[in-house]
Amino acid sequence: MMISGWYSRYKEILKEFDFNEKEDIDSAVLLDSFLSKENHLLQICKLIQDQNVFIIGAGPSLSSAIPILKDFKKTIKIVADSAVKPLVDNNIKPDIVITDLDGDEKTFKKIGKSKTIFVVHAHGDNISKLNLIENFKNCLGTTQTKPFRKVYNFGGFTDGDRAVFLANYFNAKKIILFGMDFGKRIGKFSNTKSSEKKIKIKKLRKGKSLLEWLALKTKTELFTTSSPIMGFKKISYRNLDSIIT
Repeated sequence: MMISGWYSRYKEILKEFDFNEKEDIDSAVLLDSFLSKENHLLQICKLIQDQNVFIIGAGPSLSSAIPILKDFKKTIKIVADSAVKPLVDNNIKPDIVITDLDGDEKTFKKIGKSKTIFVVHAHGDNISKLNLIENFKNCLGTTQTKPFRKVYNFGGFTDGDRAVFLANYFNAKKIILFGMDFGKRIGKFSNTKSSEKKIKIKKLRKGKSLLEWLALKTKTELFTTSSPIMGFKKISYRNLDSIIT
């Protein structure tokens, strides 16, 4: 089920960030044990396939994007972890949440029993948080390494770029990015400590490079309202209506 060439990208991530594949596998095994037997792949496919999809991250430009997003109530929204709280606080409900469980727990619990689908990612650093999925009515598991049983791998590294890989996997018609800046500034909504800023920026840089790699492989039309990304057409908010047709 992995996108062609992903395992090589994953090996690069392990080396670049000094991650441990066994810890990623152990985390995925634990996540699998927590997941219910219900499979939400078909639900996700129905939401995404041949649809225009908004991918929303917690970058600096999210603040300006929120008023715009309110005008597109019917467009499918896939939201990355830390962007969930500011959206829910503004009455914008995610259709799908992409998370490694670093986001606001109160907000997650608030929408956890709704129709929102949580795509929860297991990696070596979040083993202690995986039990939080008991708060989610609809939950699918993902891993960075080889998929197995109820745990999938659609590609991607950070919550934001994993959301794009998910939308690509399920054949979205168009993907439009909001709050996905991948720059040297950390958005105010991002749950990032001062001591973690350097590694966060490094992760964002890697996420951006993975999206540029994906852009060479996908047939989905790619757009961004945020910072430029190779392979994504840069558009302004005023041109959204012409894209969402």
